[in-house]
Amino acid sequence: MTVSPVLKAWEECDKVDTLFILVCTVFCWPIVPTVGIAYGGYAWKRNGMSAAMAAVLTIATCSIQWFIIGYTLAYGEGGGWFFGDFKYIFHRGVLSEPVGTIPAILFSEFQLVFEATVCAIAVGGFCERGRLWPILPFIFLWSTFIYCPLAHMVWGGGVLGEELGVLDFAGGTPVHVCSGATATALSIYLSYPIFRSRKSEVRTPTHIRLHRPGSSFYQLLAMIIIWGSWLAFDAGTTLTLSFQSVMALCVTNLCASAGALTWACITFFETGRWSLDSTFMGAIAGLVMITPAAGFIDMPTAFCFGIFGALLCRQALRIKFTNFAHHWRWVDNGDTFATHCVGGIAATICTGLFAQKEVAAYGGLHIAGGVFFDGNIRQLWVQIVEVLVGFAWSFAGSYVLIALIDCVPGLEVLAIDKYISAGLDLNETEESLAGLEYPGEVDYSPTTKGTISLD
Repeated sequence: MTVSPVLKAWEECDKVDTLFILVCTVFCWPIVPTVGIAYGGYAWKRNGMSAAMAAVLTIATCSIQWFIIGYTLAYGEGGGWFFGDFKYIFHRGVLSEPVGTIPAILFSEFQLVFEATVCAIAVGGFCERGRLWPILPFIFLWSTFIYCPLAHMVWGGGVLGEELGVLDFAGGTPVHVCSGATATALSIYLSYPIFRSRKSEVRTPTHIRLHRPGSSFYQLLAMIIIWGSWLAFDAGTTLTLSFQSVMALCVTNLCASAGALTWACITFFETGRWSLDSTFMGAIAGLVMITPAAGFIDMPTAFCFGIFGALLCRQALRIKFTNFAHHWRWVDNGDTFATHCVGGIAATICTGLFAQKEVAAYGGLHIAGGVFFDGNIRQLWVQIVEVLVGFAWSFAGSYVLIALIDCVPGLEVLAIDKYISAGLDLNETEESLAGLEYPGEVDYSPTTKGTISLD
């Protein structure tokens, strides 16, 4: 009996590692819609569903893009400095051949979660002012021309990883700097559109008023899921069940905890009250800080990372409350600039400062280490180059893409003034996360006269 080549390749995979990454992938997937839930919690109650819906659209669109061309651009063999080749277009041959010790199809699915998560964070730049329809072409084009090349440059054998030797364990630049820079570019374009949104008589770019979170419950739900999913993200990045994966999980949790408690305590001392919003933002700051360094630092360093990340990102968050921000129509309602962009830049640079080759060796990785523990000063400059390339690529590319989309009739990216004032849920979606009264339902009664009579 002839053995199928697929099954033969499957037998060469390590079943324990395969099960481990399979479980990590399942645990990571909920983070994509949960990012939308988080944005829905941040948003005004009449914008909650439109903010959440963008992340839901991301799941389906990124999955299709990744199947068609995304995976091969990011991880195609024989590619150049910026793109992979087209060997795996439409996932041809992406079956059970081992990538490391796991099947290629599982590796692809795990990496798809990265792309979808980054995109879900990035489209937060549309929150409360942008229309949903233009998001679909933006997601597809952005994934193809922004995320996939950046992932290839860092992880797929491109110029930053293969040539320069950057240390980016789970995505300081491809995840956080990329998403934060993209969201910032989108937000700036909505404040200063240059094509159809600007020329429209019913669209007026403006600064929107700051407000409290629309729903603390959705923030609590998002914090629980994102915190747990991020543990699987960083642990699974090893692609094998090793002591490094255990360490990555532990340092991730510690860093997030330190960030959450630091931010919450500062808010308590300032206001005399505890804040879920502050605790959530502190946890996100900690998760951002640990992402590029999770496989390279020890527990004490992770603890310090969490405190530093919370303090830094909290200061960056103050920008949107200034007169400067109001005057220049600076909008960061999803707080992606303050946490993901600023935090991602700091995390990537700090990785070059504090990475330890001893910790990396727990997973069989051989690195030169960072500045303070191993005396490798070159690593700091390599990390800075990665940040500069990642930010410039993501910000400029995203701005160009959204501007081109805004040129197309019917794809104006800025919502109409009256819909922004009334809340986008009333126009962009059929539902709402809040208990709103929709037009035509104010006088609704389940019976004709509003009373029930029995014969």
